[in-house]
Amino acid sequence: MLRPDVSSTTPSAPAASSSSSGGAPLQGLRPFLGPQEIPASRRSAQASISSQPGSSGGAGDRSSSSSTGCPGFPESCPAPGSYFGNKRSYAANVVTSNFTFGTSSSSARETNCPQVLKTPLSAGNPQRSGYKSWTPQMGHSATSSSSVSAHSPSVIVAVVEGRGLARGEIGMASIDLKCPQIILSQFADNTTYAKVITKLKILSPLEIIMSNTACVVGNSTKLFTLITENFKNVNFTTIQRKYFNETKGLEYIEQLCIAEFSTVLLEVQSKYYCLAALAALLKYVEFIQNSVYAPKSLKICFQGSEQTAMIDSASAQNLELLINNQDSRNNHTLFGVLNYTKTPGGSRRLRSNILEPLVDTETINMRLDCVQELLQDEGLFFGLKSVISKFLDTEQLLSVLVQIPKQDTVNAAESKITNLIYLKHTLELVAPLKTSLKNCNTPLLKAYYGSLEDTRFEIILEKIKTVINDDVRYMKGYLNMRTQKCYAVRSNINEFLDIARRTYTEIVDDIAGMISQLADKYNLPLRTSFSSARGFFIQMTTDSAVLPSDQLPSEFIKISKVKNSYSFTSTDLIKMNERCQESLREIYHMTYMVVCKLLSEIYEHIHCLYKLSDTVSMLDMLLSFAHACTLSDYVRPEFTDTLAIKQGWHPILEKISVEKPVANNTYITEGSNFLIITGPNMSGKSTYLKQIALCQIMAQIGSYVPAEYSSFRIAEQIFTRISTDDDIETNSSTFMKEMKEIAYILHNANHKSLILIDELGRGTNTEEGIGICYAVCEYLLSLKTVSGRKNS
Repeated sequence: MLRPDVSSTTPSAPAASSSSSGGAPLQGLRPFLGPQEIPASRRSAQASISSQPGSSGGAGDRSSSSSTGCPGFPESCPAPGSYFGNKRSYAANVVTSNFTFGTSSSSARETNCPQVLKTPLSAGNPQRSGYKSWTPQMGHSATSSSSVSAHSPSVIVAVVEGRGLARGEIGMASIDLKCPQIILSQFADNTTYAKVITKLKILSPLEIIMSNTACVVGNSTKLFTLITENFKNVNFTTIQRKYFNETKGLEYIEQLCIAEFSTVLLEVQSKYYCLAALAALLKYVEFIQNSVYAPKSLKICFQGSEQTAMIDSASAQNLELLINNQDSRNNHTLFGVLNYTKTPGGSRRLRSNILEPLVDTETINMRLDCVQELLQDEGLFFGLKSVISKFLDTEQLLSVLVQIPKQDTVNAAESKITNLIYLKHTLELVAPLKTSLKNCNTPLLKAYYGSLEDTRFEIILEKIKTVINDDVRYMKGYLNMRTQKCYAVRSNINEFLDIARRTYTEIVDDIAGMISQLADKYNLPLRTSFSSARGFFIQMTTDSAVLPSDQLPSEFIKISKVKNSYSFTSTDLIKMNERCQESLREIYHMTYMVVCKLLSEIYEHIHCLYKLSDTVSMLDMLLSFAHACTLSDYVRPEFTDTLAIKQGWHPILEKISVEKPVANNTYITEGSNFLIITGPNMSGKSTYLKQIALCQIMAQIGSYVPAEYSSFRIAEQIFTRISTDDDIETNSSTFMKEMKEIAYILHNANHKSLILIDELGRGTNTEEGIGICYAVCEYLLSLKTVSGRKNS
């Protein structure tokens, strides 16, 4: 194997430093009252403030941070675009309801910094701005939205291929911006690059990074051409080849990988291409995030292609694993059938397991044991479900905690304070989760119980409680969370912070008092309301009030009316809102200094959260499997050398049908491993073929299956070829698509594959179709693979 021709030097990103608080003590200050100790007059004033409907989910105003330097790069930056070449960047423009991240300022274009070039794919997206706030999801509902919307792309992948004699050796590194975990892969692929395409389809990347030498106009590599053809809606970034540096990649692992996963060094020391991809990936992510990862804070693992079964993207689409072919917005998919998860982490794990089923029988049976115990013990099932539903997105919380922003902005400060409150909320759930698992019997559940006995959970929580008030907690609603953040830090830790908070409380009281005076002055039923966009404003309903001349007093401005409700403000209220925001900025700044000092003390213990994240997501998925079993008569599968399904039915069809689908039997052994299914049109032949594959996938992820009895042999690859029509986009006829798909199967199938072919040869005349079918059947029989073919 040849090592890539890369440079041994790259610009290093300077480490960000965090400042600590240290306000000088002042004499004569009365002790600070905590969030639940506000004087009665102020409590009543705050209690009268109502939040505007629909505004509680706001994440705060976003502010752009200007910069005159080049964050993460040497002071003497070369001309724009010299670090990062022709670029289609979309990563920095991602804004979802639960995920935003910090990037470099747009004003950096005026300096000698690496330039972000807009392309037609990203031209309509908002410009990057400073570090943005993030709100984890809680109370995640599996049925509240489509199966796709819960999984917006957030993965960035770096891909590099060997050159010369090493051509076909692929190195990949991927990081999910919602989860601080890096997955490395290196494998040999053939000229079709089937493994690369399948792996990328599973990752569903937001952006793909490749070397600029692979993307030369008019002389691009075959790998680049195939990736761009298969991922037309994904954005590509080209980076100079010298950043694909395996030495730098090894250094990154030594610096950033947490101790519990440091054995990955032994696995990848000689895997030069995945190390090179890692170096380019982290360099790029640190640039677009405008932040660096804290030392020893990332989970880095190597994932070989032989650890899971391979399902190509065409088969995933044909079987409707994630997306319904008729309507992509509904959840009539295998994911929709099994998804009763309560956390975003559990939903993501279920998705990845469906696309990459397990091939290790022992691991599968351990999961099945857990599902069986959950079904037999109602107390365990409902107890776990109650606790799991209270967890936030632990993986995403980790992702934010381990990043150190290069610029201390107001939004960065607010985000850190928020996430510390979320961390406290998460750690307080460890004890009830451990109690729920105390009497479990299966080895896997016992192992998760053992991981929760880690003393570091208590150490972190105790350190947090020395600084953060005990009654501070996660609350829904923007105003509620703002109050929690303001009074998060205990009194007497920073005297200046105590003064700023008293000032803020007085301003809020003054706002409530002013609106009360206006109500008395004009004899109108005015009430104080709040929204994240407008701040404090006035609302009034006309049900119990009569306006003189049907007009509001001239003192009120920015009037809007919805049905019988008025919303407006006044010049004085706008000024008081500005004072309130200024006071908040002071509070956040001083709280941020205290929080940074606290985080620096708990960083060495924070690695236990990776175990917690893994435990919560796995338990959530297993609970989802058990829940699905309670809604239908599923059976526990066995694993032998025979594929035998007694009275099995199609799980998706069962979900959408009023009546239970007709059950069918399937039996395939080593001596009879090839079946031909015939029958009239509309008799259910295609449904029967898909049913076999879906049951196989359900069994290999550790779920019960829809049947009276089931036995499976492990399939390392699952291929399907379902009848299709012309493809106008690629200018392919029905026959051409058939031949492409069957050629792909023949090139990649082996004796451990499950192959399902529907109406092969339909796109040509009868004689040629019979000849093609006969040749394909002969070849598949020679492989001794498990095959099923349907004749029209």
